Amino acid sequence: MALRVDILTLFPEMFAGFASESMMRIAAEKGLVNVHLHNIREHTHDKHQKVDDSPFGGGPGMVMMVQPVADCLAAVEALDHRRGPIILLTPQGEPFRQPMAERLAQQLRLTLICGHYEGIDERVRRFVTEEISIGDYVLTGGELPAMVLTDAVTRLVPGVLGDDQSCQDESFTSGVLEYPQYTRPREFRGDAVPDILLSGHHGEIEKWRREQARLRTHQRRPDII
Repeated sequence: MALRVDILTLFPEMFAGFASESMMRIAAEKGLVNVHLHNIREHTHDKHQKVDDSPFGGGPGMVMMVQPVADCLAAVEALDHRRGPIILLTPQGEPFRQPMAERLAQQLRLTLICGHYEGIDERVRRFVTEEISIGDYVLTGGELPAMVLTDAVTRLVPGVLGDDQSCQDESFTSGVLEYPQYTRPREFRGDAVPDILLSGHHGEIEKWRREQARLRTHQRRPDII
């Protein structure tokens, strides 16, 4: 059964290219992942489709109101009987890591809520099951984090990639960064491919790759060793 991803956003147009190109298009054509976009503005109660207001207590910026988000979420949940994580994309969330992507890829349904403006009404949090951040920085909204999460999860769904083994050799999946990769030409501007990769000795090649992965991890990301 295909993984269903529902994305609640104020700007569904931002996802047009993302959902229709490259791996996401292939995943949809194979019937493995289906992305559904939902415009939060369609669930407002006024003709101007107002989704934000000034914060109680004062302060800069505008805050997304709880009502449009809650009503949009209720409508989305009614579309499919399957249940899964309801995720708020926010800088205050748990840092997104590869093991999290692997866990989410095993779900049948994901619901992603994209915040915007200065913040989102705190009462929205009562409807979510987890909060996720893609990094210690602030973006204009949750649309880009939603794309990052969806991309990372989709590529782990069995059958999406041409070779499922490629997922197992990638950075972070095995606890180290991926080893160096080369392809043609054998030499480029004096920089040659390591001889071991041309030797045909698969055992020695695997040993070299493991050593290179450990070395690269020690040099670049000793914090994950």
